[in-house]
Amino acid sequence: MSEFNLIMPDGSQKKVSSETTPLEIARSISPSLAKKSVSAKIDDHYIGVNEKIRFSGHFRLITKDDPEALDILRHSTAHLLAQALRHLHPKVHLGVGPSISNGFYYDTDDSAESEKQIAAEEFPAIEAEMHKIVKADYPISNRPVSRQEALNIFKDDPYKVELINDLPEDEEITIAQQGDYTDLDRGGLVPSTGWIKHFALTSVAGAYWRGKSDNPMMQRIYGLSEWDQADLDAQKKALDERKERDHRTIGKQMELFFTNQEIGAGLPVWLPNGAAIRRTIEDYLAEKERQNGYLHVYSPVVSNLDLYKRSGHWDHYRDDMFPPMKADDGEELELRPMNCPSHIEIYEHQPRSYRDLPYRIAEFGQMHRWEKSGALTGLSRVREMTLNDGHTVVTSDQVEPEFKEILRLIREVYADFGFTDNDYRFRLSYRDPKNTKKYYDDDAMWEHAQAALKRAMDDMHLNYFEAEGEAAFYGPKLDIQFRTALGNEETMSTIQLDFLLPERFDMKYTGEDGKEHRPVLIHRGVVGTMERFVAFLIEKYKGQFPTWLAPVQAVVIPVNYDAHGDYARKIYSRLMKDGRRIKFDTRNEKMGYLIRDAQVNLKVPYIIVVGDKEINDQTVTVRFRGSDKTLELPFERFEQMINADVAAYSNGHKKVEEVLANE
Repeated sequence: MSEFNLIMPDGSQKKVSSETTPLEIARSISPSLAKKSVSAKIDDHYIGVNEKIRFSGHFRLITKDDPEALDILRHSTAHLLAQALRHLHPKVHLGVGPSISNGFYYDTDDSAESEKQIAAEEFPAIEAEMHKIVKADYPISNRPVSRQEALNIFKDDPYKVELINDLPEDEEITIAQQGDYTDLDRGGLVPSTGWIKHFALTSVAGAYWRGKSDNPMMQRIYGLSEWDQADLDAQKKALDERKERDHRTIGKQMELFFTNQEIGAGLPVWLPNGAAIRRTIEDYLAEKERQNGYLHVYSPVVSNLDLYKRSGHWDHYRDDMFPPMKADDGEELELRPMNCPSHIEIYEHQPRSYRDLPYRIAEFGQMHRWEKSGALTGLSRVREMTLNDGHTVVTSDQVEPEFKEILRLIREVYADFGFTDNDYRFRLSYRDPKNTKKYYDDDAMWEHAQAALKRAMDDMHLNYFEAEGEAAFYGPKLDIQFRTALGNEETMSTIQLDFLLPERFDMKYTGEDGKEHRPVLIHRGVVGTMERFVAFLIEKYKGQFPTWLAPVQAVVIPVNYDAHGDYARKIYSRLMKDGRRIKFDTRNEKMGYLIRDAQVNLKVPYIIVVGDKEINDQTVTVRFRGSDKTLELPFERFEQMINADVAAYSNGHKKVEEVLANE
């Protein structure tokens, strides 16, 4: 019998035999601890509470109170799903089944049994089988096996065989067993199936095996799993909310954009309503940038491949770029993945002096990235995108004040879109001090640049957190992290210092001393790409955009076109000349249908109805989005109201509420 030395969480050491289990250790400490223990860890290796300890190391028990325990439960529920699928579809092939941030999934392939894959309609039957397995309360255990034994166990499961064959020769292989089901698994499972009580299957989607587009397409079944029913109900409610906010669903309903295979995967087409939103954002940003000293440019969407070899993009990001195209003269052309090389060429188009700096240029630059087919999603993951891009060329002394100016501009833009300080947080991304070799080699530069960004944030009295190892290889940066309406955190804006490209492109300016000096390049994106930003706004507002952004700001509906059409058209024309986006609805449909279509599908802020009374009084009857209240107003007063609403950006609704409160 072997003996092992365990280092406990309090630093004490405990000698145990190879017959000892984590559950026995938990009982020796406290019976209540034993009841709550979900799993255990020795160093970074999971060990089930009923398994025998087989090596020494730092030991700790994982209880239901540990955040890690929820991942273990969800991972275990994925195995439960796989076992139920095997009962219902004995020939089903299984891929992998991990826990994810809000649940779990398992990749499956049922094509070996039939041409029909597993569908959501089968979820009730699958869940019923899962509950049977829970009731049986099968013990769950892990054990090591030889490579040959693993290959024999999974000889009829090609995806598992592939995973085994890809493991390093010296890596230990372990399997998990629960009742009649065996899976390839490293551990981190609950003690028995009876622990898994509150779960639900939610959706099924296609996913390429191991995320590679040249691999088979599998069916990914998603689910939720929680320790108690109240938390599961809350997760279901949050999932329903996410579905209601899904920009793809709303985009189709409001006719904002579409994608199809005829045009190409990941290449969205902006319909008139979507284009109206995008154009409004671009016009707004262009004017804000102009007011802040930016010069707007246009540069080619395709460039000589040598440009991207010089910049380093070809060496570092080749897998994410489209294949080069050969011209008849042998020149290789590349769809641009970034705008910065073009902007550097614009800077270098003529000699620059210190008097020209800061030199600010901006562009709504179209870029192309070779995203994997399985990763493409609506507007949020695409192959063609337009970045609200900008670059500033500065002296080293100007880095800090220019950084502050860019950040001030970004925060002003956020405020106009209705974002508050609670909607985002700041991340200062530094190089990893323990692994400096993977970064641009200039210790003094890194220390100076990181200190400048930190000092600027402190001077502006902004809260931030520091992230070592998150910097780009060519300089530190500030990332502004947003929590999306669907619960994910994404980077919205970035201010990136770059000391490498000025070296690669031999950028220069003439200083006050008459000598040539190397400038610093600052990359900045105020709202990122138009595609992802519009997707973010659709989900934030649920399609109910503030009036200044709404694709249709008002609909004018005559009660009877023959009798009231001329007056309705005058209102329509007047508002259009004011610069408003107005729809004149002349369809021969019932009034209730037209109003509902404007409210529910187009989500229009104002619905204007005109009939005999309105013509006689030279008024309009207005229905307001989000309110059952209608008001009859002189047309001029309504005109002032909608124009003031638009001018106030996302605060415009407050002016409307004031009007409604006084009526």
